[in-house]
Amino acid sequence: MVSTRIPGFYKLPPSERLKAVAEQSGIGQEDVSQIEAGLDLNQADKMVENVIGVFQVPLGIATNFIIDGREVLIPMATEEPSVIAAASNAGKMARAGGGFLTSSSGPVMRALIQATGVPDPFGARLEILRHKDELMAAANERDPMLVKFGGGVRDIEVHVIDTRLGPNVVAHLIVDCRDAMGANAVNTMAEALAPRIEELTGGKVYLRIISNLADLRLARAKAVFKAEEIGGREVAEGIIQAAALAEVDPYRAATHNKGIMNGVTALVLATGNDTRAVEAGAHAYASVGGCYRSLTHYEMNRDGDLVGTIELPAAVGLVGGATRVHPVAKAAVKILGVKSADDLSRIIAAVGLAQNFAALRALASEGIQRGHMTLHAKNIAVQAGAKCDMIEIIAARMAAERRISVDRALELIKELDEKGPGKKGQKDA
Repeated sequence: MVSTRIPGFYKLPPSERLKAVAEQSGIGQEDVSQIEAGLDLNQADKMVENVIGVFQVPLGIATNFIIDGREVLIPMATEEPSVIAAASNAGKMARAGGGFLTSSSGPVMRALIQATGVPDPFGARLEILRHKDELMAAANERDPMLVKFGGGVRDIEVHVIDTRLGPNVVAHLIVDCRDAMGANAVNTMAEALAPRIEELTGGKVYLRIISNLADLRLARAKAVFKAEEIGGREVAEGIIQAAALAEVDPYRAATHNKGIMNGVTALVLATGNDTRAVEAGAHAYASVGGCYRSLTHYEMNRDGDLVGTIELPAAVGLVGGATRVHPVAKAAVKILGVKSADDLSRIIAAVGLAQNFAALRALASEGIQRGHMTLHAKNIAVQAGAKCDMIEIIAARMAAERRISVDRALELIKELDEKGPGKKGQKDA
């Protein structure tokens, strides 16, 4: 039986971790080899322009997740220490409450067509709506394959927007993108309709492009964290207090949501999706209503347990882009076991909630720096020049002393060198 509870996973060497992931997720040797090899220069040269090399980011696995009753290993690409450990810990704490339960609004995106210089903007709005069926049919003709798989334009909205240069008439194409992120499809449709929109409005069309505020492509997740699993009622109340501030104060909400995106972006990147699009959508959604606010909410249920929820746009795909080109991204999708872009979006929401919960719990108990800086100490030790086993020794010393700096690491390296095998006996004598 597949289980994401892999005791001692973090203690294993990387090759053994990958072997364990392969066994639990069912990926084959080809996928294992791709993960080990990473992206080569020839592959990179076909992905973007002017390639000179490959910038690698560590790929790790968050364990312990149950999402909608299914054990899920979470591939995460990130350079920041403690992110993967925190997500794994949150996944473990959520298990007693049944794990994460998710839902979504479906893979629907908007494309905007902006008509300017329209003499009668409200009349033009109704004229576009009067020809809605014609426009929808014309747009769907641009992507018959998407329509074949059940997607395509679902509706057209038209808005009159006042700008400092006068009113704009902005048509929104509402498009079901199925398993694509959708940028190419909706942009092509919008460009195709631009001449007809000009005819109907008497204006000039400039912008015809996707909106990354994917408010019709929302992913949601919920988890019940048992009070006894997270440190008691006082910790739960501390989390609720911290979350309440993020709901009203943008200075706190920015850091609160950054913690969410630590997990979200790491998973989005691991699957070869557009991190900038997802980040832009999340932060824009947090600002709807005129005040930047948190994307999560926490409350206590009748049993005294903590209930965490999240809702955010998650415009991701499984077809097109790097997801189908990058060998490691393809392997990451297999590890997740997802069958649709909608499945992936809901897992993203669960990971975002887990990451946020872990940060808030740390803030409400031992403080955010303890776990983060303990892991960061390894980076500092390496930066100072520590090698092999010395890295762990120096990191542990610095963490215990709460003196994590390059200067302290250099002092410890010198101290350990002086106690080396060839000198230790002389000093003791």
